[in-house]
Amino acid sequence: MLLAINANNTNTVFAIWDGGKLKGVWRAATDPRRTSDEYVVWLDHLLELQKLSRAKITRAIIASVVPEANFNLRRLARDYCKTEPLVVGEPSVEIGAKALVDRPEEVGADRLVNTVAAHDRFKGPLIVIDFGTATTFDVVDADGNYRGGVIAPGINLSLQALHGAAAKLPSVPIRRTAKVIGTDTVACMQSGIYWGYIGLIEGLVARIRKEFGAKMKTVATGGLAPLFEGATPAIERADEHLLLWGLCLIAKRNAQK
Repeated sequence: MLLAINANNTNTVFAIWDGGKLKGVWRAATDPRRTSDEYVVWLDHLLELQKLSRAKITRAIIASVVPEANFNLRRLARDYCKTEPLVVGEPSVEIGAKALVDRPEEVGADRLVNTVAAHDRFKGPLIVIDFGTATTFDVVDADGNYRGGVIAPGINLSLQALHGAAAKLPSVPIRRTAKVIGTDTVACMQSGIYWGYIGLIEGLVARIRKEFGAKMKTVATGGLAPLFEGATPAIERADEHLLLWGLCLIAKRNAQK
């Protein structure tokens, strides 16, 4: 079995792949102070609930945009899974895609892994919209290479900023409202965030397509992707676990070297 780990700024996602099948997905709040010992106690319990065994993990791969968390994630793989993990971004790890941008070294591991997975599942050209701590729009060309994109504030980040900066505005959960015009404070905030992001998505997708000069498919991913599926023609597909599939593909590619 393969242990795939994606560490982003808000959550760290752990997944188990077995023969190309996703057997389990779990999230923990990203905290660089969390030790490998703490991770394994938490992970063992979740594996047991899915009737899986850590003893059957033979490979591990990590994609991380939080360098401070990497030490203990590596130790989790080494000490408790008895395997040396692949780390996306290291020179020895081949991903099968190029970052054709001004500063390739600045491209986050998550965006490169999404590129690999999206090209495999949907071909290209593509726009990958990832609803994470930031909302990113990544451009994948017909050959499966990363060509740049857009970074916007994430949805939950925007809600937190609105609540924190305005004394009389409450903290509210994100949800799709039936109407754009709210009739109380909570509905107004939820509408502004949800339909405001729909406007952001539609506007940026249209501009990216025009600037790129080709017909482009769009796919949404990340934990909030299902919330936006079907809300606008600008999102054609949603694949919540796209990045995890990319990690599986990269692990398979490097196992064949």
